[in-house]
Amino acid sequence: MVTDFPFLEFFAGGGLARIGLGDAWTCVFANDISAKKAATYRTNFAPAHELFVGDIHAVSQEHIPEEPVLAWASFPCQDLSLAGNGRGLSAARSGTFWPFWSLMLLLDHQGRGIPIIVLENVPGLLVANNGKDFEELLTVLTTAGYRCGTLVIDAATFVPQSRSRVFIVAIKRSVDIPDGLVLHHHTPRISEWQPATLTNAYVRLPRFIQDSWLWWRLPVPPVRQTQLADLIEHDVSLHRWNSAAETQRILRMMSSAHRQRVIDAQRDGRQQIGTIYKRIRIEDGERLQRAEVRFDGISGCLRTPTGGSSRQTIIVVADGDVQTRLLSVREAARLMGVPETYTLPENYNDGYHIMGDAVAVPVVSWLEQHLLRRLAHNVTRTVPLLRAA
Repeated sequence: MVTDFPFLEFFAGGGLARIGLGDAWTCVFANDISAKKAATYRTNFAPAHELFVGDIHAVSQEHIPEEPVLAWASFPCQDLSLAGNGRGLSAARSGTFWPFWSLMLLLDHQGRGIPIIVLENVPGLLVANNGKDFEELLTVLTTAGYRCGTLVIDAATFVPQSRSRVFIVAIKRSVDIPDGLVLHHHTPRISEWQPATLTNAYVRLPRFIQDSWLWWRLPVPPVRQTQLADLIEHDVSLHRWNSAAETQRILRMMSSAHRQRVIDAQRDGRQQIGTIYKRIRIEDGERLQRAEVRFDGISGCLRTPTGGSSRQTIIVVADGDVQTRLLSVREAARLMGVPETYTLPENYNDGYHIMGDAVAVPVVSWLEQHLLRRLAHNVTRTVPLLRAA
């Protein structure tokens, strides 16, 4: 059995997609523009000679060795995110998809087309520019000879973090798809991995894309056993806690509904651990910064620490007392499913940025185990036959 599938990791960050793919895969090329992320990548995958640090525009087909089975691209989400500017694929950051795609086409013209491509981004991709960005991605993939299927997976299925992401898994038409990986129906059906937002996006697509569409079939995962409290460091000496005055300031930033959640936790008597995010809300026509708290056993979605307001705060309520502090980088890594052996940067913002700008490891592992590995086995059986012909 083949267990050494060469793959490419674009927008690699700290290499979390690589961790998720696991030992059956070998990264033969990786790229990221950030020197800080690259330093962490090299530390964890030393000597990491396969890593090219620089703008995606500077990557050429000469950089790509061998004939990879898969290309993974978690391209920037800022212009597609609901929290971003909404400019979509025409903007500078999310628009870096296009030089990546140009490289894929160049490899294809060389006879080295990548059999499997995985694109990962935020759910805003489905609705950006009234769905035109999603349609445009699928159009270029389909016209280049791929069949595409899309899944929406929330990391909260596997780890206690609310982090929903879109995964487009595209495979060359020349590759046979193993039995059991595709649902054989032509009308959209809401399921565990295909929510209404996706099925609504599908029905707006042109017929030629729908005709090539694949409804990927994944098993229902086991119920998650971990809660936020299981991943939080409880040794108070490990962290700098906010002063009582700072905690009160955060509480004053809450709306009455969120403040009531804290009061209810105080009255409950048991220790409760939650998270707080600061967000801008429009109230009576005025922009207000609000602190929003949750005690449901999962954290909010990790984000990159731009400005500081997007860094997540831990709140601990016990015996009527309320304490707050920033989420640690190691706790953020745990919420991303990163192993404890992963070496994190010493600088807080650098480490938090890597985690907030990455894909959750268990989600990648689930895709690898139940979809990508089986597709890759068929690629390795099909490609030699195609070359011989």
